[in-house]
Amino acid sequence: MLVILAIGGWHLTHILPFTPVGTTEVPAAELDFGSDQTTLKVLTANISYTNDHYTELLATIRREDPDLLLLIEVDRAWAEGMAPLDEHYAHRVGEVRGEGLGLVLWSRFPLLEQEVKHLVSDRRPSIFATLDVPGIGPVRFVGAHPVPPGLQDRILSNEKTDDRRDSRVRDAELMLIARHVEKDPDNRWIIAGDFNDVAWSDTTRLFADLGDLKDPRRGRRLLNTYHAEYPLWRYPIDHLFVTDGFHLIDLDRVKVQGSDHFGISTTLTEAIKDQGKPEASAEDEQAVEEMVEEGAEDAAEHNVSSSEEGETESK
Repeated sequence: MLVILAIGGWHLTHILPFTPVGTTEVPAAELDFGSDQTTLKVLTANISYTNDHYTELLATIRREDPDLLLLIEVDRAWAEGMAPLDEHYAHRVGEVRGEGLGLVLWSRFPLLEQEVKHLVSDRRPSIFATLDVPGIGPVRFVGAHPVPPGLQDRILSNEKTDDRRDSRVRDAELMLIARHVEKDPDNRWIIAGDFNDVAWSDTTRLFADLGDLKDPRRGRRLLNTYHAEYPLWRYPIDHLFVTDGFHLIDLDRVKVQGSDHFGISTTLTEAIKDQGKPEASAEDEQAVEEMVEEGAEDAAEHNVSSSEEGETESK
């Protein structure tokens, strides 16, 4: 019984910060309905590339009507199924790939800068874009889908083995994204995607600390997103983090028909940006350096080039 209570208490310490008992990191917005206050709505969803509910997802997107839409695991069939989105979004950037590796961002706002980066693995794209948001100004956005631990490995001949990958490549990619934020603290940032990591892990904590990134779920809701079909086996692995300069209007989970993930809908508004930024500790900086080096070594030891070339999407 004592062991059960101890385990329950340990889990509770991870969950409580993501309930109203915890402290909020992103303040709630005080809406003035008589003003022309600018809002920014972001919808992120891992759609599951084996899914074929294209029509249902289009209906969900039209109902949610986000300003930014990040879809994860976009292959060629999904890119064709989502073609009607081009009538509603003037801007698009990303990479269409098979095997759950594609990543595409649609934006209502102009893209001042856009780039698809492969930070650690040639098989894993990340989207870096600078949005020109009216009433707010430039907003830096990163969409990511790092490799999940436990994924079946490949040897250099591109044949699968019985071995399973650990978390080193994922951790390195998250640290490299956080370093981009750390080096550019004067801009507003939004980092979103399927991190394949829970919100309370040491890696996610270090990622947030390094970039001074805030989690809008803290002090509000846990928002477990995976696995959508199994309520008792459900964890928060889909994330959206922001830097100072945003207040939260709304945060909710969205059903994605046919996917094993829920989507996340986040509505933000402008706040006065805090110019102060705490420096990462020497210990954290050392841990980040080790994660990046280990991830690079692991990627070099394995076959991270794809047998299927990705297709860059932009307009």
